[in-house]
Amino acid sequence: MTDTPARLLNLLSLLQTPREWPGSELAERLAVSPRTIRRDIDRLRDLGYPVEATKGAVGGYRLVAGAAMPPLLLDDEEAVAIAVGLRAGAGHAIEGIEEAAVRALAKLEQVLPSRLRHRVATLQAATLPLARGDGAMIDPHILTSIAATVTGGERLRFAYRAGDGAETKRLVEPYRLVSTGRRWYLVAFDLQRDDWRTFRVDRVTEPFATGARFTPRPAPVGDAAELLGHTMSRHQQEHEIDVTFRAPASQVAARLPEHLGAPVPAGENACRLRSRSADSVEWLALRLALVDCEFTVHGPPALREHMAVLATRLGRASA
Repeated sequence: MTDTPARLLNLLSLLQTPREWPGSELAERLAVSPRTIRRDIDRLRDLGYPVEATKGAVGGYRLVAGAAMPPLLLDDEEAVAIAVGLRAGAGHAIEGIEEAAVRALAKLEQVLPSRLRHRVATLQAATLPLARGDGAMIDPHILTSIAATVTGGERLRFAYRAGDGAETKRLVEPYRLVSTGRRWYLVAFDLQRDDWRTFRVDRVTEPFATGARFTPRPAPVGDAAELLGHTMSRHQQEHEIDVTFRAPASQVAARLPEHLGAPVPAGENACRLRSRSADSVEWLALRLALVDCEFTVHGPPALREHMAVLATRLGRASA
């Protein structure tokens, strides 16, 4: 093998498998002399790959962990597996790695050959993940398209469907993607409205990178997560929850979401929950019913009214 770059790539691909390679075996695999293998190993080290050598009759070469992350070589099967895994996790992010996972997926899909992109899309279409809570399913292609414009500082056009069903076309300077665990949001400066806006990504369609570059504006409130929280608090009505449960506080706390807070004991075999929540009364009613004990709703009035309507509906269903 006389093509040095190709030989180095093949050598690196062998070394990335979790084993130690004798120099003679590498030389045989690549059809070169042991001296050429030693020179190629030195070239890889110069490029930042930490190749360790051991001496002796059973010695050889292996790739070890280094201080920096060098480029990895992936074969077709590995690239497809990683892309499918990142796509599957994109819509239901793991806390702390959400944005990094989408950036990695955007980079990988950018360089995947068309034949592999087709395989990834086929596998994705043939699988159906179990939805979690009221989180909305996200098209990974939309996520990666948005992520690419955020990273590249490129203006983005897309169609958007608001909560009331109204559909509009938007032109924005994308700032950041933010995951709340159940949903993805795009924080961006809306050029047509001359103001900052947040968009639910599951309501975005037809994303199109315009190619027009821009210098990112500083966020008006802290970072993107703070800006999203500020925007959501302005648009969501908070409810003052007051509920008494006929069960010990520890039993009730184990059945309630953490963000609703902890109930406090209120006599023998009873406890009381006073909390604030921006969740809908429909969702709150269901969560309270799932505690599986007798309870009394003291407030808010909207929750009491919905509980009464729900009780009547369930009564008819049981009849």
